[in-house]
Amino acid sequence: MAGYDDQTKRLGDGGRPAATPQINVAKLWSGGVATAVVAALIGLVGVLVVRVLLQTVPGARNAPDFDNSGAIVICSMAAIAALIATGLAHLLLLGTPRPLAYLGWIVGLLTAIAVVWPFLSSRQILASVALAVIHLVIGLAIGSLVTGAAAAATRRPPPRPAYDDRY
Repeated sequence: MAGYDDQTKRLGDGGRPAATPQINVAKLWSGGVATAVVAALIGLVGVLVVRVLLQTVPGARNAPDFDNSGAIVICSMAAIAALIATGLAHLLLLGTPRPLAYLGWIVGLLTAIAVVWPFLSSRQILASVALAVIHLVIGLAIGSLVTGAAAAATRRPPPRPAYDDRY
């Protein structure tokens, strides 16, 4: 309507680009490397605990998943998984609306796959349970630590002043 003075506030951004969060890449990746170290150490502790427990169970001493080469594989894969999760967090922080929610779901579902995976082989049931527990603890650690590092490395810009079309 001509001559009508609209007193409502505009909800748009006035043509300005949307404010994107700032990512401290060094903080994110140093947290990711620290998570990789923690995940590898969790794998090592898990293997050592299982070795002790398997010595008490008759007939379960021959578990190749928990010998030296199996321990190296578990620790290496845990560290690699932590670095992949950090890369995924970085990617999600750059382009998704709720990056930490998506990261939590992705890490949670991949952890569930890693927990079920040992039962799909012909391992002894005790070895499968032990490996599943190790995978679960590693996945929980990676999920919580990488999410924390991503949250700490993200800084929201200050809010923009409200749009005022009187000027």
